[in-house]
Amino acid sequence: MLPSLTLQPIGFLRTRQRVKFQAGHQPEAAEEETNVLELLPECGYEQALQDLAGMDRVWLLWWFHRNDSWRPLVLPPRGPSRRRGLFATRSPHRPNPLGLTAVRLLGVEGGRLLLGPCDLVDGTPVFDLKPYVAAYDAFNDSRAGWIDAVDAELRAPAQFAVVMSAHAETQARWLKESWSVDFSARLTELLARDPSPHRTRRIRRRGSTQSEISCGAWRAVFAVDGTTVTVIALEPAYPMKFLTRPGYDDVPDREAQLAFLARWPAGG
Repeated sequence: MLPSLTLQPIGFLRTRQRVKFQAGHQPEAAEEETNVLELLPECGYEQALQDLAGMDRVWLLWWFHRNDSWRPLVLPPRGPSRRRGLFATRSPHRPNPLGLTAVRLLGVEGGRLLLGPCDLVDGTPVFDLKPYVAAYDAFNDSRAGWIDAVDAELRAPAQFAVVMSAHAETQARWLKESWSVDFSARLTELLARDPSPHRTRRIRRRGSTQSEISCGAWRAVFAVDGTTVTVIALEPAYPMKFLTRPGYDDVPDREAQLAFLARWPAGG
């Protein structure tokens, strides 16, 4: 048994998704989105891309480069707050954090592959890509155990109605128009299904009457009354002292957060 193996990336993904919250747990084929896989130059990879024309999808084999630990039991983001065996999930917290994603191939430009929606964040190392062949790769009648049960629940109508307060609506509109930051759809999707505290969905109590959900570089404060979830305010996920600390220029949406705190000093 080999004590270790060495892998070298063939390229890196470039996308606007800089934090995990922005990347859906599974890519949605219907969404309009273009990502770029930039292959390393001077490695002969451009010739290896020959004959990809006419293929609708490719498999990406990649690395969860932001994870450095694994857990035998994990809490999936979908479904009830119940831990599952790691190997029965697609959790990133794995002994060898390899990811596998089938993604639409939109085109090839030299050493760049134009890809559709995917669940990878910017800078993800990609080790290999292979053609998706429906005759061999799709088994539509296969059972998926607990995932089938959760999917059936998700197909049911949402249990909660999500509304934005006038204050939160003003903040969301300002973020979208001034900084092209818009996480309202994803926020609504998560809260409409289940706004209860959940570690993986990053929802926690905030005092006795409110809760908060982390949305990548942002947070939303909300309250639940029966089946109505009211988003009270939005706020940066990072405090001012962190955003202004030397050497932290690469914080996601840093400039937008600083401008937000200048406009709403209390953070919400």
